[in-house]
Amino acid sequence: MAELTPALAKAVTDQVTLELKASLVYLQLAIELDHLDLPGMAGWMRAQSEEEQVHAAKFIQHALDRGHAPAIGAIEPEELKADSPAELFEAALAHEEKVSAAIRELYRTAQSEGDLDILPLLHWFIDEQVEEEASVGQVVAQLRLIGDDGAGLLRMDAKLGERSPEITPDHED
Repeated sequence: MAELTPALAKAVTDQVTLELKASLVYLQLAIELDHLDLPGMAGWMRAQSEEEQVHAAKFIQHALDRGHAPAIGAIEPEELKADSPAELFEAALAHEEKVSAAIRELYRTAQSEGDLDILPLLHWFIDEQVEEEASVGQVVAQLRLIGDDGAGLLRMDAKLGERSPEITPDHED
């Protein structure tokens, strides 16, 4: 397998940093949901945080396999306070949309650099991001329907609390 070009090495390194930032965003969202006494939703966010670390590990391993050691960049915290679970999940969706846009840009960089070796990984991530946005988007839509209904919110909390974390780097959906 050919080494990464400098442009692609930078793009992969930037993506690693973004995936780790996504992990921290989800962890902060989990903290906020724990503060709202919604342990199921908080657990869902923690599982998502762990999944983002797996995503970073996939990019790191690909780069290492190709002779590049990515250096994690600075991660600036985001203000994620919200008044409702719906607003917290809306913040999660907005961050997923940023990650999706970055992966599409990484794909464009790979194309312009003529790098075919990274395309299978990027195809997996494109599919994953479609799934991620749909999943979080569905939760947002359901929380909007529930509104201030306490019983509905508790049912949603219990449902989301059923999610199991997927923390192995080899995890494939």
